[in-house]
Amino acid sequence: MSHLAESKLKLAVFKFASCDGCQLSLLDCEDELLTVAGLVEIAYFLEASSTIVKGPYDITLVEGSITTPHDQQRIQEIRRQSKILITIGACATSGGIQALRNWGDHQEFLKAVYARPDYISSLASSTAIADHVKVEYELRGCPINRHQLLDVIRSLLAGSKPRLPAYGVCVECKLRGTVCIAVARGVPCLGPLTQAGCGAICPAYDRGCYTCFGPAYQANARSLIQHYRSQGITGDSLIPLLRNYNAHAPEFRDISSRLDGKFPLPMTGT
Repeated sequence: MSHLAESKLKLAVFKFASCDGCQLSLLDCEDELLTVAGLVEIAYFLEASSTIVKGPYDITLVEGSITTPHDQQRIQEIRRQSKILITIGACATSGGIQALRNWGDHQEFLKAVYARPDYISSLASSTAIADHVKVEYELRGCPINRHQLLDVIRSLLAGSKPRLPAYGVCVECKLRGTVCIAVARGVPCLGPLTQAGCGAICPAYDRGCYTCFGPAYQANARSLIQHYRSQGITGDSLIPLLRNYNAHAPEFRDISSRLDGKFPLPMTGT
């Protein structure tokens, strides 16, 4: 990676199936974005500019999941054009909320929504970018934490390796002095499974974490779910917590599938 003092790096931002929220997080950086814009050449960012500079690109940010055959081809070309590829947000890192269709009948959904589904070309599943190409870094969240994104870009500009949090939301609860609602009130909270980055907002307002920031490093979902079931919390209450923005992340996908009986797994409790 070139050092920032040598020349401006070419930055590209691409989008697949998503709501654009993570790209907007970058635009929301406002004053900080002006600083970043002064250090890089924004070569491709249709959310912000109609100017298009051809690749290759030094840093590529990718938002959204792969949901069509065209997406599968396009991400391969983006990969070939990118020295460092960073996925941003739950859609790009785990398939997003649209991955809920992975548990349903794709053809039935098409028939329910479109008068002529035969015109629609889509895949039966929504999958993460890393399921298709090599990814250097993943920024989780729905949406991402813009400060994390700026830290990553600054680190790359400085020629150093970005450091992303590898700990869970529980650490953020402790830092802000929030009493553990799972222990004190028996609220099923998935903070122990979820990567930090949100600031533990939900537990601070007496709501259990429901995994917006995706799986934490070495998350032991089976152990925590077994604990909650031993406390009398049913699968019907736990599945909606696991099947959110990061439903198809393997750590959440597998345990929620076992809870709804898709895979046999002896579970303790009710």
